[in-house]
Amino acid sequence: MPSQLPSKICEVCGLPFNWRKKCKKNWDQVKYCSERCRKNKKSTSFGSPKI
Repeated sequence: MPSQLPSKICEVCGLPFNWRKKCKKNWDQVKYCSERCRKNKKSTSFGSPKI
């Protein structure tokens, strides 16, 4: 059931995402919900105060 899967918040877009089978070996290191967010990690600073 999808509701029993662990989830995290994406560091770039701030949206929640669930555990995926392809992330089974390194779930603790997963920070981004998608390749798009992973590639945009430097251009967006979600959670940081904007000055």
